[in-house]
This record gives sequence, structure tokens and C-alpha cells, in this order.
Amino acid sequence: MKGNSNTKLILLHPSIHKSSTSSHRFFLFFFVTFFTLAFTLILFTTTTISNSTTPSLSTATASSLPSSVTTALLHYAFTATINTTTHHMSSSELSLIASTLHNCPSSPCRLLVFGLTHESLLWHSLNIHGHTIFLDESEYLVSSFERNHPEIEAYDIQYTTKVNQMSDLLSLAKSHIENECKPVQNLLFSDCKLAINDMPNHIYDLSWDVILIDGPRGYFPDAPGRMAPIFTAGVLARSKKRGRKTHVFVHDFERDVESIFSDEFLCEENLAETVDSLGHFVVEKEEVSDDDKKSGFCKNSKSSSPLSVSLSSGEDDD
Repeated sequence: MKGNSNTKLILLHPSIHKSSTSSHRFFLFFFVTFFTLAFTLILFTTTTISNSTTPSLSTATASSLPSSVTTALLHYAFTATINTTTHHMSSSELSLIASTLHNCPSSPCRLLVFGLTHESLLWHSLNIHGHTIFLDESEYLVSSFERNHPEIEAYDIQYTTKVNQMSDLLSLAKSHIENECKPVQNLLFSDCKLAINDMPNHIYDLSWDVILIDGPRGYFPDAPGRMAPIFTAGVLARSKKRGRKTHVFVHDFERDVESIFSDEFLCEENLAETVDSLGHFVVEKEEVSDDDKKSGFCKNSKSSSPLSVSLSSGEDDD
């Protein structure tokens, strides 16, 4: 009986076990929830940074080199090795024009180019933020060029002159220097034989900062020659409404037509420099009232008497 009296009964209350299990489940739930929130936050932050960084990098890459520049570089890389017969500008000539465009008298720079040539894409690219217009004698070439390069603005114009008429045209212009062929006038209504008045109207309204004459063709007697573009450039420069100076470049300056007509209408006193076959003139705007009488285009006017025209430029095709 004594043994029975010392026996102890131990009872396990169910609440003790239940409390321990609930605690473990709570910590497990807390850990999973915290891990999920942390993972979600990291994923969201990484995605946001990635999305915000990618466009900026893409934009920077895209803006570092305009597509037109890429096109021009590809154009030169492709044609440089296969086109060896066409006469192109020298590196010194290209550098001179490029430097002038870079230091353009006004912004945006306005560039007028006579002639669609091997360098046309380069001129457009160098003046990418300005306004560039090309003029050419060939309607087919203009149409083809615009179709292949829709960003280019080009127009075809009809020339009524010929190289073998240069002496007569020069004499006629000089005899009408105080009326039809005066230095300051609205070319759109000009009756001068050397004036180009069939260009689109807005070309006459714009004040050009740089004019490049590299066309039309002028290397055989029946070619249109560059008499009219040189005269027209001289009038546009003197008649401009905005700005003071116009840079006029004449390519193939060593030929008689280019040299004689430049001396007459762009003037020797305005000749800034010559580089290889490129003449660079800086012509200033002129203020002329109705009462003013001008004796000619140049201050030191001299009588030009072209005796012959050099047509033996074997490698020229301009």
C-alpha cells in the first residue's frame, strides 16, 4: 500500500503543445513574407534602373552620330576604291569649305550649292543643323538623288547659256550693268541673260551664308558653263536681307570661265584665298538706294577680255 501512496501522476496539458506549434508557424510565416517582400523590392528596383538606363544609353549612342553622317561615310568608303576617273575635290579644298561651314556667320547656316556631285552628301551632313539646297541641270539626277536620299532638298534648273558664248554674254552683261544686270536687284524679275530666275521662289527670299559653285558642266563648248551661277551668286550676296557677308566658293577656278567671271562679278578685292582649284570669295551686302548709281560690281573694276576658253581639262567632268 505504501508503494501506491508514493505514486505521482503527471498530466500533459494539450495547450502547451499547441502553443509551441503556433509559435513555429508564426516565425515561418514571418520569414517567408519578409523574404518575398525583400525579393520583390530587389526585383522592382533592378528592373526600374535597367529600364531607365537603357534608353539613355540608346539615345546617347543614336545622337552621337547622325544617320546622314553615317550614310556619307559609307558612301565615301564604297566609292573611293571603285571610282577613280571622276574628278573630286582635294582634301585641302574639302577642309576649307568644312571649316567655313563650322564657323558659319549665322545660325542656322544657309548653304546653296550649284551642282550635285560626289561631295553632296558630305555638304548636307556638315550642315546637318542648317538649311542646304542643291541645284542641278539634270532633272533625272535630281529625281534619283532625292529618291535615294529623301532628306536632301534639290531642284533642277534650266540653263540657257553655253561656254562658247562666254565672250558675248560678258560683254552684254557689262553693257547693262546699270539696269538689267545691276549688282543689287531682285533676280526673280531680272531680264539679264546671266541671271537665273527659274529657281523656286523661296530661294530668292533666303539670305545665304555660303554659296558653292561646283556645277553645271563647263568642260566643253556646248556645256552650260558656270557664268550664270557666278553672276547669280554675286547678286544674291549683295542683295541679301540678313547678315553682312557671304562666302562664295568657285570650284575649277583655274579654268577661263570660272576665273574671268569670278573676277568680274565676285571681284578680285573679295578673293580671300585660293586652295588648289578652289577660289574663296567673301562678298559683303550692299545698301543701294534708288538714287545711287553703281559703275560695276567691283571697286577696282577692270576690263575683262576673254580671248579663249580652256577646254582641255581631261579629267574634269563637271
